[in-house]
Amino acid sequence: MNLLENIKEGLRSIQSNILRTVLTALIIAIGITSLVGILTAIDGIQSSVDNSFAGLGANSFDIRNRDVFRIRRDGEKEKKLPPIDYRQAKMYKARFGHSAVITLKTNVTFNAQIKNGSKKTNPNSRVMGIDENFMDMKGYKVATGRTFSNNDLRLATNVCILGVDVISQLFEKESPLNQEINILGQKFKVIGLLEKKGSLMGGGDDRVVFVPLETGRKISEGRSLTFDITTSVPNITDLEAVMGEARGIMRVVREDKLGENDSFTIERSDSIAKSFGTITDSLRLGGFVIGFITLLGASIALMNIMMVSVTERTREIGIRKSLGATPLRIRQQFLIEAIVICILGGIGGIILAIPIGNVIAQGISQGTASFIIPWLWMMIGILVCVAVGLFSGIYPAYKASKLDPIESLRYE
Repeated sequence: MNLLENIKEGLRSIQSNILRTVLTALIIAIGITSLVGILTAIDGIQSSVDNSFAGLGANSFDIRNRDVFRIRRDGEKEKKLPPIDYRQAKMYKARFGHSAVITLKTNVTFNAQIKNGSKKTNPNSRVMGIDENFMDMKGYKVATGRTFSNNDLRLATNVCILGVDVISQLFEKESPLNQEINILGQKFKVIGLLEKKGSLMGGGDDRVVFVPLETGRKISEGRSLTFDITTSVPNITDLEAVMGEARGIMRVVREDKLGENDSFTIERSDSIAKSFGTITDSLRLGGFVIGFITLLGASIALMNIMMVSVTERTREIGIRKSLGATPLRIRQQFLIEAIVICILGGIGGIILAIPIGNVIAQGISQGTASFIIPWLWMMIGILVCVAVGLFSGIYPAYKASKLDPIESLRYE
């Protein structure tokens, strides 16, 4: 009995026990679905982060009075820094604006309730005061209407630009353009509608209302605002040098004393995406471990089923041995059966994992993730299936090959 005939015989055995094969393959499919599905979802979430930061460019950096997307270690206190006020932000822009493009932004409030007659948004809308460079630099685009004019910015007029989530809550069929809405107790005219931007894990980039920077200061009602500064340089090769120069100017503006730490944070715009990339690497490792544990349980179940199969086919094994089958051929047959069952389960698991993983990623990223076909994880999944088949089948195959042919023929 040659190897090819042994393979055919193993496949015929699988076909003759189709129900057991299907149930066993389902065990493997569940394990592969968890493994490939988790890794696909993580890749999808990473694609959402990449899409979110693609429009920002790698040639800009931010100056703030706080850390953004920073994970604190146990027992570490959060660094509290004094606000960057309007005077300091304007002074920085005046001193540094000749060699780079600079935008200023302030968060007027994160929990505004915007009203249009009897309709109102949830109290989680974000009102931001921005200048003329902010939208281009941060990747926001106006779908309908216009951006702020020089007069709007200079005269602090009550005009606004709405994100899609705010529009959907305040307006149904009518056009929001040129309508008046109520923001923080004051009437504003809608002059522009933003394209959908999306944001990772509900960051609120579509629950936003933009107003001119001076208008934002006017409606803040005496509250202390802090201003964020973004600086963009023409040539990315100059970025590190410009960041050093900006740090020096900002220390002068903030009156930081010699030898003291900076009273602000400065970081590249793509550093958040890189930080998240480090986190997703850890998540991939954790997802692989979880999927591996699931597959380990599936392999033990498969081994148990193969042991039952050896017992059921004891007489068949005796007949094969009496006809000249060597222990090697017997082992090959059972290993082939185990591997084929695992591969069938693996293919089914991959077919399930791709849509499940992408649906999870789309749900977490609010529809901004790209559709992922994880070729690498698919190949790894198939290789893992072969390894599981070998692990599960080697002991039952060894046991079958060691059966005494005479005792096997007497088995009932």
